[in-house]
Amino acid sequence: MSDKSTETPGGRVWLITGANSGFGLALAGAALAAGDTVVAAARRPETLAEAAGAHPGRLVPVRLDVTDHERIAAVVAETVERYGRIDVLVNNAGRGLIGAVEEYTDRELRDLMDLHFFGPAALTRAVLPHMRERGSGAVVQMSSMGGRFTFPGVGAYSATKFALEGLSEALAKEVSAFGVKVLIVEPGAFRTSFAEQGALAFATALPAYDGIVGPVREGLPDSDGKQLGDPEKAAAVILAALDAEHTPLRLLLGNDAVDAVRGNLDAAVEELRTWESASRSTDFDV
Repeated sequence: MSDKSTETPGGRVWLITGANSGFGLALAGAALAAGDTVVAAARRPETLAEAAGAHPGRLVPVRLDVTDHERIAAVVAETVERYGRIDVLVNNAGRGLIGAVEEYTDRELRDLMDLHFFGPAALTRAVLPHMRERGSGAVVQMSSMGGRFTFPGVGAYSATKFALEGLSEALAKEVSAFGVKVLIVEPGAFRTSFAEQGALAFATALPAYDGIVGPVREGLPDSDGKQLGDPEKAAAVILAALDAEHTPLRLLLGNDAVDAVRGNLDAAVEELRTWESASRSTDFDV
């Protein structure tokens, strides 16, 4: 953002990471359609040049790698200086990593956690003082149905989303008194760039897991362009949830997500019932 003169934008001011594709791009479009202003953060902001030209002054591309915490502080400061506020932060930047737990390297695990957990945590901490001071705002954490349950081949991805959801659940209870909302979004399979050729990362395969993780290695890339989820419909539901009097803490998106999470919850309740007597038997006798 080269122009740092204070502006008074109409509507809300959004800061969206990973705004040049997928849910980030869909949310940017929905916010613009609602008359809002979008600071669109991406590692390659030049990919947003055409869209910015179509919305002069209202779609502002900025360069941001969410693992660069110094740059995070600068982008938040520049946005507040220019617009006076950030109404909605969307932590959306991310990618997939496929592999069995034994196949991951420490570097792969740490890099993914930096992207999906430490980056969003830093951005959230950076915007909260401004939101608390104004007594309003919203933090949208783009998680996944994989933030509620997991399966072979996606353990690293789910671990990062589990961590983000745990942090965000506590955050929601900490900041509600300041008028700040927290929305955890849990999509299923949507037609985004997530599964595109070159977008997914793969751990080095061990033959022992070919029959267990192999179907995911092959099936996820093959699903690209065939997913049933529509990102634009998802964006509309996210905006509606933010505008609701009682914004949900967690918002599932897609029939597959609803069905899978419901099945996982049912299984968890059944397991609790099966082991409830043993679980309750561990207190000191009184």
